Amino acid sequence: MYQIDFQKPIHIHFIGIGGISMSGLAEILLSEGFTVSGSDNQASELTAKLEENGATVRIGQSAANITDDIDLVVFTAAIHPDNPEYAAAAERKIPMLSRAQLLGQIMKNYKTPICVAGTHGKTTTTSMISEILLSAGLDPTLSVGGMLKSIGGNLRIGHGDCFVAEACEYTNSFHSFFPKYGIILNVEEDHLDFFKGIDDIIASFHKFAQLIPSDGALIISSDICGDRTIGKFRDLTKDLTCPVITFGQDPKSDYHAEDIGFDEFGRGHYTLCHGDERYEVRLGVVGIHNVTNSLAAIAMADLLDVPRESILSALKAFTGTDRRFEIKGKLGDITIIDDYAHHPTEISMTLGAAKRYPHHEIWCVFQPHTYSRTKAFLEDFSCALSAADHVLLAPIYAARETDRLGVSSDDIAERLVKKGCDAHSFTYFDDIETHLLTHAAPGDIILTMGAGDIWQLGEKLLGIR
Repeated sequence: MYQIDFQKPIHIHFIGIGGISMSGLAEILLSEGFTVSGSDNQASELTAKLEENGATVRIGQSAANITDDIDLVVFTAAIHPDNPEYAAAAERKIPMLSRAQLLGQIMKNYKTPICVAGTHGKTTTTSMISEILLSAGLDPTLSVGGMLKSIGGNLRIGHGDCFVAEACEYTNSFHSFFPKYGIILNVEEDHLDFFKGIDDIIASFHKFAQLIPSDGALIISSDICGDRTIGKFRDLTKDLTCPVITFGQDPKSDYHAEDIGFDEFGRGHYTLCHGDERYEVRLGVVGIHNVTNSLAAIAMADLLDVPRESILSALKAFTGTDRRFEIKGKLGDITIIDDYAHHPTEISMTLGAAKRYPHHEIWCVFQPHTYSRTKAFLEDFSCALSAADHVLLAPIYAARETDRLGVSSDDIAERLVKKGCDAHSFTYFDDIETHLLTHAAPGDIILTMGAGDIWQLGEKLLGIR
């Protein structure tokens, strides 16, 4: 594998530079004196920011973008060998690294790399840890998979020892990382276009855990696999050389919560129990899942000897990242909320949080993400979505896939109707908008949900777009 010498900056080209993670890595390299270029299919705020900082960004991907002065090409998992820029770089024998490999190499330059892994909750937990470290004045470098308001984006370049990043399991990306501390929030079936099943996924997370050195630590949920935790927990933690710290609802966990409650807006509060310690934690975010996420963040902060007051004040002040139960605004007396949930478990958690938020009825506008995920979880999607009063389904967001499975949003709608749920499938966003304007009533919540571009619908309703 090509090794970057950070003492000798070179010209690095990013295929897909506008992605949330790729743009952050590009910005780090710019700050280190590297020459950065890249391409993407469309311009965005992220590409504009990169250009302001000195990057050359071209809209549209073409072999002509691979110029003679490029020393290294970086690509994402969505880029295939038939991509014109990938093919041109390969033909010229220009060294190439995946996004994950580059992130791993950047990580090695920090004394304390912290990686947050899990099927769900990575962005929020990474953000919680980020806010705690910032509150404590540790000046961390942060790479978040969402837009964090306190840092004005998805990246912060600090000068301290800590580098905090999300660790995604898709295509085993996190096997390229070098964590000193690792967090595993949960492990469930997902990305079944790549993994063979839950045992394959557990093996992948176990390999990630094995990357943690003996002077580091693994922070892992004691409820790691839900109903299948017994046995699976051992599979994830066997043969590790590092200490293992547990968190979760099990009172035997190293960090667990008691007396869990929620305020009138669904924000959690609880008594944190750790050894002989007992103290109250108040959160600025909603949902039972964020109680669990905060336990992991507190365990991480304790390893870094962060003062208790910094932890508590940061968690109370943190109100979430973009697209994580984000209150977008009001349409009259109708509240519009947006959330990134695209897995059945995430949908259940988000709808559970919505039920604790003031409302009359919940209109869930769901956009399934990828054909393979929709096919794998058809029944699970219908069960999770049935918690809403009304479900409006947008067409599947294809992302990296093409339709070869013969599945559509109609299949989810049909299952919901059979369960007695008011559900409708639509071809166009405009028709969903018309239905909402005709049927939603004062006091209702409109919750746009999915990992694609469904967020645009809420902004159009509010007149933002």
